[in-house]
Amino acid sequence: MSTTAPAAQPAQAPPERRRRRTGGGWLVTACAVLAALVVGALLIAVGDERTRAAAGYFFSYPWDTFTEAWYAVRDAYLALFQGAVYSPNLSGRGALGPISETLVNATPLILAGLGVALSFRVGLFNIGAQGQIVLGAIVAAWVGFTWQLPVGLHLLVAVVGGLLGGTLWGGIVGWLKARTGAHEVITTIMLNYVALNLLNFLLTQRGFQRPPYGQAISEAVADTARLPLLLGSPLRVHLGLFLALLAAVAVWWLFSRSRLGFRLRAVGANPDAARTAGMDVGRLQVVAMGLAGGLAGLAGASQVLGVTGSVTGSVAGTVGFDAITVALLGRNNPYGVIAAGLLFGGLRAGGVQMQASTGVPVDLVGVLQAMIVLFIAAPALVRSVFRIRAGGSGVGSELAGGWTR
Repeated sequence: MSTTAPAAQPAQAPPERRRRRTGGGWLVTACAVLAALVVGALLIAVGDERTRAAAGYFFSYPWDTFTEAWYAVRDAYLALFQGAVYSPNLSGRGALGPISETLVNATPLILAGLGVALSFRVGLFNIGAQGQIVLGAIVAAWVGFTWQLPVGLHLLVAVVGGLLGGTLWGGIVGWLKARTGAHEVITTIMLNYVALNLLNFLLTQRGFQRPPYGQAISEAVADTARLPLLLGSPLRVHLGLFLALLAAVAVWWLFSRSRLGFRLRAVGANPDAARTAGMDVGRLQVVAMGLAGGLAGLAGASQVLGVTGSVTGSVAGTVGFDAITVALLGRNNPYGVIAAGLLFGGLRAGGVQMQASTGVPVDLVGVLQAMIVLFIAAPALVRSVFRIRAGGSGVGSELAGGWTR
């Protein structure tokens, strides 16, 4: 009696890997954005005068209320799209204006978002991107208007200066974490205030403040240190965009292909196990926060060298805090951060056009961003509303993981 071995069955991927291949997490993210847009539409309708007027006789002619609400939402979101991507009312080079502004706004968000995502991936909560951006802007601007160097070299040194400024500010947090156990959330928040007050102090000092010393603005960066415009004036998109894309590729390579990235991922997954395996967890935390701060410092450098040409007290705006949302929305994946940065850059650029065309306050953009964060932080709610099969994970796991090959 002969026996034959049973045919080999194809190896089944582990449940976690199968779940990630299906992209369920990305579906939840997309639905969170959609839910935020729906809430925004309701707010637009409620704030529209004609819709409210039609609602006064809703029980007599209910269709009028729905019609006016539809027109209000349609016009607002259409203006948002035209201000962020393309407007048929513009021609020639002006037609590239909306997408140019989106890319300008997205560039620092991508860079700072990568920094926040990198620290999250290592299990560290970097709330200090705002201060790291400020330090990067200070150093890049100082190099830009103080040093006299040839074209090309001056720009390179200024960009590296911004990188080092942010690296220093982030490295301080990592050093305090490693040597004293100080929680990075507290130290990053405190260093944000230190950076802002340092900037305000410098803006009152001769040698940094611009003559005739009556306004809080720095000297102008030399033309040799400015990031060149990609499409020429008056379109503002600059070389910093390629810098952001290159940084995303570098971060992807770091975590997916390098030995250092493996060690950083191990620390983020389980610091105790990494320590048992012989890894210097403290040193790796310093390295991680230094790299994260350097990316945020590049965001500050891109603003000064590519957009403003000088430093003011509002040089960082809200980029450092928006970067946290960008990292969460991008699920701590470098390519996801790029997509999230473009989305938020488009919201910023289109919000101005939306207010100018329809009268909808630009503050609605902030509401949309806040609602996206809310829904991202409540994945169970999103799955329940959109009837998505369970199997994902919450924000906590996104901070610790969310980065697969």
